This record gives sequence, C-alpha cells and structure tokens, in this order.
Amino acid sequence: MSTVIDQRLVSLDEPIGADKAAVIRALADAVVGAGRATDAEALFADAWAREEKDSTGVPGGIAIPHAKSGAVTEPTLAAARLPEGVDFGSFDGPADLVFLIAVPIASTQDHLAVLSTLARSLIREDFVASLRAAPDAATFVALVDEALAPEPEAAPAAAVPATAAGAGTASAAASAPVASARRHEGAPVLLAVTACPTGIAHTYMAADALAAAAKKAGVEMHVETQGSSGSTPLAPDVIARADAVIFAVDVDVRDKSRFAGKPVVQGPVKRGIDHPAEMIDEAVAAIGDPSAPRVTGEAAATATAAAANEHFGQKVKRVLLTGVSYMIPFVAGGGLLIALGFLFGGYDITATAGEIVTTNSLFNLPEGGFLVYLGAVFFQIGAISMGFLVPALAGYIAYAIADRPGIAPGFVAGSVAGLMGAGFIGGLVGGLLAGWVALMFARLDVPRWLRGLMPVVIIPLVASIVASGLMIVVLGGPIAALSSALNDWLAGLSGAAAVVLGLILGAMMGFDLGGPVNKVAYSFAVAGLGAATVENQAPLMVMAAVMAAGMVPPLAMALATVLDRKLFTPVERENGKAAWLLGAAFISEGAIPFAAADLFRVIPSMILGGAVAGAICMGMGVTSQAPHGGIFVFFAIGNLLWFVLAIVAGSVVGALAVIALKRWAHRRTVREEVAEGEPSIVAA
Repeated sequence: MSTVIDQRLVSLDEPIGADKAAVIRALADAVVGAGRATDAEALFADAWAREEKDSTGVPGGIAIPHAKSGAVTEPTLAAARLPEGVDFGSFDGPADLVFLIAVPIASTQDHLAVLSTLARSLIREDFVASLRAAPDAATFVALVDEALAPEPEAAPAAAVPATAAGAGTASAAASAPVASARRHEGAPVLLAVTACPTGIAHTYMAADALAAAAKKAGVEMHVETQGSSGSTPLAPDVIARADAVIFAVDVDVRDKSRFAGKPVVQGPVKRGIDHPAEMIDEAVAAIGDPSAPRVTGEAAATATAAAANEHFGQKVKRVLLTGVSYMIPFVAGGGLLIALGFLFGGYDITATAGEIVTTNSLFNLPEGGFLVYLGAVFFQIGAISMGFLVPALAGYIAYAIADRPGIAPGFVAGSVAGLMGAGFIGGLVGGLLAGWVALMFARLDVPRWLRGLMPVVIIPLVASIVASGLMIVVLGGPIAALSSALNDWLAGLSGAAAVVLGLILGAMMGFDLGGPVNKVAYSFAVAGLGAATVENQAPLMVMAAVMAAGMVPPLAMALATVLDRKLFTPVERENGKAAWLLGAAFISEGAIPFAAADLFRVIPSMILGGAVAGAICMGMGVTSQAPHGGIFVFFAIGNLLWFVLAIVAGSVVGALAVIALKRWAHRRTVREEVAEGEPSIVAA
C-alpha cells in the first residue's frame, strides 16, 4: 500500500471551497490534520505561489496543485471530489477532481517517482472514471494505491516511442530498435522534452499526452521527461534520425545542443497537456518548412519559438531580471569584501590597496601591520569583483535572449560600456543589443557544415562587432552623459528630495513582498552600487533604504502577532516566530503567509511600514555597501544606529496599521451583501 495517501486525506462530495484558493487551503489543512505537515498557511502559500505562475487545471475536470514546501514532513497526496466544479484555469472548464501533491524540499527520488506516477495515471480516462464513481474514501484510496503500484521495468524518465502500431505511452519505456521495427513506412519521427518548475506532475502528464496524441496521428514519438524524479536522456541514435523536436517546458531544457539543426516547436508544459495534437501538427509541418525555427548548436534559436507565447513586457522583464540575478553574486561578494576592507584598513585603503597588495605580503607587511594588509587584500578582491558588475549584467541579459552564443558578446559590450563611462545603463543597452544580434544570426538557416561554427565563432564575432561597435561609435557618449546626470542627481539628493525617493522605494519593497515591483526597486539599488565612490555615497544610501524597507514586512507581522495575539490564528502566531529571523535577514517573503490569508489588510500596512523605513534611511544618510544580509551585515552599514531605528519605526508603523485594519476593517459576509442586494469591497 502507498504511504502517500490515506482516508484522512480524502474529501468526497463535500463543498470545501467556492474557489481554487479555498480548495487548496482546505487540502493544506487536511495535510496538517493528518500530521504530514507542520504549517497549513506555509504549505498553502507555497502551493498558491506555484498556482500563480501557471494554473494547474488540466483537461477532463482535473486539477493538480502541487508544491515543494519546508512545512511538509513527508510526501503526501490529498484529494477532493467536489460536488460542483471549481475553476482551476483549464481550457475545458472547471475541475471536480482536485489532487494536492505536497512534498518536502528534500524528497527522495522514489517518492517523487510515486507522485509523478499518479499524475500520469490521471491521463487515463478509465482511472478518472473509477475515481468519480468511488462510493467511499476507502475505495478511492484503494484505486489510487493501485495506480501508484510500481510496474516492472518502468522508467519515470525514459525515451518514449509512440506509434500507430501500438508502441507504449510515455509511462512504458521501449527501446529504440523496437520502435524502429514498428515504425510505419515514411512516418515522421518526433522528439519531445517536457519539464515544469517542480518536475512532479505536469512534466509527466505532458509526456503522456504527447505520446498518446502521436500514437493517434501515426507519428513515431520519443519523449524525455526532465523531472524531479530523474531524467534518462534520449539515445544519440534516436536524436540523429529524428525529423523535429517539441519542447513543452516552463524551464530551460538541459543540454539543448543535442538537438542542433532540428526544427523546433516550443510552448509551455501546459500546452503539451491541453493541446498535444496541435503541437504535433506544428512539428510535422515544420519538417518541410525551411523558415521554421531550428535549434542551433547552442540552442539560441529555441528562444524564438518561446517568444510566440510570451508578451513583450514579460520577455523584457524576464531578460532584465535574469541579468540582475546573475550579477548579484558579484555585487554581494564584492560589496561585503569592500566593507571588510574598510573595516580593517580604514577608508584611506581605496588609494593604497593596489600598491599594498602588489608590493607586500605576509612576510613583508606594510606600515600599519597585518590588519592594514588584510584590509587591502579584502578591498582589492572586492573591487575586482565589483568590476564585473556591468559586464556580468550585460552578458547574462544577452544570455537570456540568445542563450550561450550571447554570453561572450554581452560581456564584451558590458566591458565597453564601462570603458565609455556608460555605467549600468550602458550595460543594459549593450546586453540587449548583443543578445538581439546573436539571436538574429542564430535564426539564419545556414548549411549544415556551417552550423557547428555559428555558436562558437561566427555569432560571438559578429554580435561583438555590432553591439560593441555601436556602443563605442554611437551610443556610448549619450548613455555616459545620461549616467553622469543620474549619478549627479543622486549625489545631489538631500532633504525632502531624498526622503521622497526613500519613501517611494520603501513602498515598492512592501508592495508585493518579493514580486515584480519589489524586484524593480531592489534591482535599481543593486545596479547603482557600481557607481558608488567615497565622494558619492548616494547609491549606497539607496541600497540601505531598500534593504531596510525590505526587512520591515516580516518584522512588522512578527511584532503584530505579539502585540495582539487574538487577531491571529495559532498557525499565524507560529509563522510570526519564524518571521523575526526572516526579517532580520532581509527576506521579505517571510510576510507572504500573512498576506496570502489577508491580502487587503496586510499589503497596505506593509507599504506604509516600508515607506517609513525607506524615508528615514534616505533622510538620515544611512548607507549599505552590502546588497543583502540584513542586520547580519552590520559592519557594511554606515550610520548603523539610524538604520536600526528606521527598521524599528517601519516595523512599528506596519504592525500598528495591520492591527488597526484587522480590528476595524471587517470582512462583509455574503449574507450581508445579499441582504443589501449588491456586492461590496471585501476587506480581506
């Protein structure tokens, strides 16, 4: 018998919620009630965060919300058969069968394979029909246990042949020679790779859906599932004879260069579940289309296929945040090392660090002794690390656009931006240019003998010439002037202007607790660190304001649970204990469980508290050389006392605001609204 489900985790024909949030919350409560998780709110928040990325409804009236969560103690499956369907975002209507898959962060491959087996079973109409007809929870659990029973020689991530002659589905692996023997004369050979962010459910459902649709279409199909329970790469000989490839993925495909030169159709993993026949038709049509997108030697061309399913604004945000995310480790390490350099060597170390490092050693200490030498070493390493800020930003922006062929021209364009004095704005522009040029050349349909040279020689050469040439000849000067003006404006901020900037940035940090608005403010602060100097501390002030404001939400909610315990559930009070540490470490997401349960009272309070902290920091000239770490990088904070006071003030304001709203801004009931004959704005 499976250990992932029992009768306590099954709800049959009971109205547990009117919308998907309520259903997921009820199932999370059931998991905690069964002793398989410690915190229902944390589990709900993790599952809801996954749901917000992409809906988990699949065809056939089924939904599979799922999450890896630190609140889960053992892999668990909770299920509900609803008396009325609830909309989970599937194109064919609401879902009446809902399965919550909850796994610990560190789950074993065996457990993940068991849960992915369930997801694959839900593709089978007979299995789903039997679940809908189950008379009681015991029968329901027995049916699930039977579906989860291991099958001999089953491989959760095998190459999958599917033909009209009856080759296996994606859950039953077969060897390439067998598939070849069964192949119809002249039938196309397609490959597919499926992958979703968690790699538990959708990855395998898409694989089975594509295999089943290929079987109906008379197409030979081989599927590689890149999921959490492991991945068995497609055999090289299978790849060699394939005519086209389908990527049904929400994350990057591992080792895409294996498919170089193949026509490619790419879409979200959910499209592979909802519309597998359409993807197969597009792949077959692409075989004879010379203008169809193809996978280059380093897979840059696959980005063109993904662009069809991504809005322009979403793509720009993804590209820029990719660059920032890769840049942050350089800034974090460099900023902290520079701070340590100042701590040990004093602020004068900026002028002498290079000479001290090159002319002295542990056996030839400079004037000032060991601490000065250590400070010079730290400062010099930190300065070198910070020197990669703009090149790394540009390089990984280009990488996000054009994959690996964009990295080299992006780094070169970023370095040229630094040479021209164009700063991080120049890095943004240079990275976008390099990535776009690399992508355009990756789209070219070149002879097979030339494809191997494209990503290694031709694309980096041409993209570097074009992007860096434009930066030097045309764009570098104007962007440098703009950067200089921005730095001068920041350096000149004082009084009311600085306070207003801090207020705006602080409000943005509290607006969505780690979401896009929060990330825009944080990215602005991090990108400006490279322009900071001893004379111009304004970028360091911005960084301090953003970090202080980002610490406020979890600390404010932790304080609120102490000041007025009766307003919070036992689970929220437990979350409040953890939020103290999360807030101190500058992890704004520590307030998400509170916001998920009471959005319209928590978020305005966090905006207010963050704005107060940001305004105080900017007004009092607090600086931070570290882009992260919270109070634990106190040695990198200038004017530490005001930094702490700003956080305390913001936390108190945020806590009092949320308490006031919870006391006096009450939720109106449905009965009250019906009695008045009109809907109202709900406070939570």
